[in-house]
Amino acid sequence: MLTVVAGTGYTGSRILERLPADDVIGLSRTGIGTARSFHLIDFDTVDALPLDFARSFAVIYTVPPGGDDDSRLQGFLDRLTAAPRRFVYLSTTGVYGDCGGAVVDEDTPVNPGSRLSKPRVAAENRLRDWAIANDCDLVVLRVPGIYGPGRLGLERIRDGAPVLQECDANPGNRIHVDDLASCCIAALNTDVPAGIYNVGDGDHRSSTWFTSEVARQADLPMPPRISREQAAKEFSPMRLAFLASSRVVDTTRMRQILGVTPKFGDPVEGIRASLSSED
Repeated sequence: MLTVVAGTGYTGSRILERLPADDVIGLSRTGIGTARSFHLIDFDTVDALPLDFARSFAVIYTVPPGGDDDSRLQGFLDRLTAAPRRFVYLSTTGVYGDCGGAVVDEDTPVNPGSRLSKPRVAAENRLRDWAIANDCDLVVLRVPGIYGPGRLGLERIRDGAPVLQECDANPGNRIHVDDLASCCIAALNTDVPAGIYNVGDGDHRSSTWFTSEVARQADLPMPPRISREQAAKEFSPMRLAFLASSRVVDTTRMRQILGVTPKFGDPVEGIRASLSSED
C-alpha cells in the first residue's frame, strides 16, 4: 500500500526512512536530511496530490496545526482527489488538559487548557467527521513529548537553564522518536482497529529527572533547581502552561491493540542511544 507522509520533519523523516522508497511519498515545504531519495511534494502550493490511485493508499499526517482553524489540514483534505484507505493523525496528549496527576486513558474526556492543544481537538473532530463522510479509517495517535537525537535539550543544560525542584515537578510523559515512528507504521496495518491510541514509553519520571539524567550522561553540570514560585518569575508563559498541566498517560491500548512495545521503555536507554547518535 502506498503511504503518503505529510510533514517530513523530525518525526516524518524517521518514518520515511523505515518505509520502502517505492511505496512512500513525502509531502513537505522543504527538503529533508536523509541519505535516501524520496518523492517530495510541496503541499502548500500544489493544486492536487498526484497519487497513483490504481493502488490503495494511506496517509500519516505529522504536521502541527496551522492556526486555530488549522487551514493547512483543511487545505490538505481539499487537495485529496480520493480518500485514503486509512488516515493516521498525530495529535497530542495535551488534549486531556490538567488532570491533577490522575491517570488518563483514551476514554477520558478531552479538556484542552492551552492554545496549543485546543486546535488539536478541533483537528481530531474535523478528521472524525471527514473520515465518516469519506469511508476512511481514522487512527489518532495522541503523542506526549518527543525526544531523541538532537532533541535532548543539551543547549539549555549548557546554558545553565533551571528546572523545577523535584518536589514541585509533575509526572512525565514522553516517547523516543524511533518508538513513535514504530507506532505510526503499526497504525498503517488494516488489522489494527481505527480509533484513538495514547502512545508513550510508560515511564512517568518527571521532566526534572529527565533533564538531570541527560546532564549526567552527557557529563554536563546538573541544572539548577528552583521552586514553582521562582519559576513563575523566570519561565516563559508557554513553559509555565506546560508545567502546570499534570497527568499520567495510560498506554495499555498502544501495547495490547496497536501492538507496539517501546524499544526505549526505559528513557535511560533512550537518552544513551540518542547521545550516541549525536557523536
